[in-house]
This record gives sequence, C-alpha cells and structure tokens, in this order.
Amino acid sequence: MANIFTRMKDSIEADLHDVLDKKEQKNPIKALNQYLRQAEQEKEKVRRLIERQYKLKDEFTKEQLKAQDSADKRLKQAKVAEKAGEEELYQFAMKEHEEYQGRANRMEVSRKEALEQLENLEQKYEEMKHRLKDMHLRRMELMGRENIAHANHQVNRVMDEVADKPFSKFAEMERYIEGLEYKVNSSYYRSTFDSKIAKLEKQLNEKENIES
Repeated sequence: MANIFTRMKDSIEADLHDVLDKKEQKNPIKALNQYLRQAEQEKEKVRRLIERQYKLKDEFTKEQLKAQDSADKRLKQAKVAEKAGEEELYQFAMKEHEEYQGRANRMEVSRKEALEQLENLEQKYEEMKHRLKDMHLRRMELMGRENIAHANHQVNRVMDEVADKPFSKFAEMERYIEGLEYKVNSSYYRSTFDSKIAKLEKQLNEKENIES
C-alpha cells in the first residue's frame, strides 16, 4: 500500500502546474492525455484496493463475531461443568474459551486496523478524484487555447495572403467574371440569330411582292 501512495505522490499529487508547464512546450494535449491515462490507471488500482479492504474488514468482523460466540459458549459450559464438579470438563472448556477469546481479540484489533486503513484510503481516493477532475478541466482549458491558436493562425495566414497579393486576387476575379459575360453573350447571340434572319427574309419577300 505504501508503494501505491508513493507513486501517487510522484504522479497524481505532484505539482500539476510544474509538470504540465514542461510538457506543454511540445504537444500539450497529447502529453496531458497520456498523463491522465496514467493517473486514471492509478485511480483504478486504488479503487480495487478499497474494495479489497472492505472485504477484509467484513471478514475480520465475521471471524471476530464467530470466535466471540464460541468463547462465550465455552465459558458458559465451563460454569456448568464447575457447578457439576466435573473438573476435567471444566478445564477443557476454559482452555477452549481462552483460545476463542484470544482469537476474537485478535480479530477485533485487525478489524479496527482495517477500518482505520480503509478510512485513510478513502480519503486519499477522494483527494485523487478531485485532483483528476482538476486535470480534466485543465485539459479543457488547454484545448480551448489550442483551438484559438489554430484559428488565429488560419486567419493570419489568409490575411497575409490577401495583403501580399491583393491585385492578383482582384484580377483573377475580373477574368472570371469576363469569362462568364462572354459565355452569356455568346449564348444569347446564337439563340437570337435564327429569329433575326427569319425576320429579314420576311421583310425582303414583302418588299419584292410590293415592287412586282
């Protein structure tokens, strides 16, 4: 258990800002994600230890109650044997009582120690969860800063391109518009050519009929 908390001290309980400031220089989000994965693994180990400690505490309680019941039973039997004048039975019952009572006392001590360790472990676990939550929030802050940095970079790049080649951009647009106008005008001329010729032919026929 001491080793677990030593690793926690080196990783989870380390000064978050000092650790991250060094890692942010290259790839802050990738470094923080890796750090968070390691921290989550440590948290999972502690969670399993807590579950195991609960089971141990329950087992100590169970064994303590069982031993105490047996000790009380043998003591009661010893009193019966003593009252009946059965020395041999009395001695056996008292020996058994001492064995069970000693076991019950040991289990009670172990149960209290397990309970104290469990409370300490749960406090550390809660502290770890708070620290991890802070780290997740820090990651969100870094992601926001990264997004803004990328957005500003894109905006600056586009603005630099426009500033460097303003006239070429306008010239390119003018050529595109002229090309569209030519296509529209050509299409219109072709579509009206037949009707114009037909009109001229009709006028010529009418003129010839008048002159004849």
